[in-house]
Amino acid sequence: MSIIRSAAAVLLLTASLAACSNSSSDTAGAAPSTPPAKASSPTPKASPSVDCSDQSLDQATWVENCSDAAGGGGESSGLTFGQAYTWDDGLKVTVLEVKQFTDYNKDAYETPTPGTIDFRIKLRITNSGKTPADLSKLSTITDGATNGGEASSTTFENGSEPLEGRLAPGVTVTKTDDNELETKYGRKIVVTVQRVTDDLTADFPEFTGTIAG
Repeated sequence: MSIIRSAAAVLLLTASLAACSNSSSDTAGAAPSTPPAKASSPTPKASPSVDCSDQSLDQATWVENCSDAAGGGGESSGLTFGQAYTWDDGLKVTVLEVKQFTDYNKDAYETPTPGTIDFRIKLRITNSGKTPADLSKLSTITDGATNGGEASSTTFENGSEPLEGRLAPGVTVTKTDDNELETKYGRKIVVTVQRVTDDLTADFPEFTGTIAG
């Protein structure tokens, strides 16, 4: 009886060893498992484009989406008389000087207005672009730079060279713009040169200086 049990035990041990050997062999031959790929993050959708030429845009939308595209060559603020500003199409403007005007044409009934300073702005304009520039799309606004005030536009006949006509590529001209400002606002001023373009995104350069004379 003891011998039979010993024999059965030997057979059981042999079978167990064989099973373990086969299991180890299968495991060794199997390819290592590949970790599951991470799910890709969804691509964020681009924000809808804004038509910067749309005149119905409110100011906040235009500033957020269009102000960087608007523009010109260099800073448009902080300029002084004698410095130049160039728009992207090559049209360049300089406020050469601003002088008190006294050369009235009496035949045209021009006379000074009490309590105001009459003055003339001289602008040098160069077209370094490739197409003619419409000078009638240029204009100026003059503000007092000390205690407020805004100049009124006028025209004095003698020596006047108004902003009008076309400027061919490669040509430089000197144009004038006449104004009057109440004396209580002083002589320090800021001249803003405005320009109307098809896309309505041109910068308006500002030139600071003093009315001479």
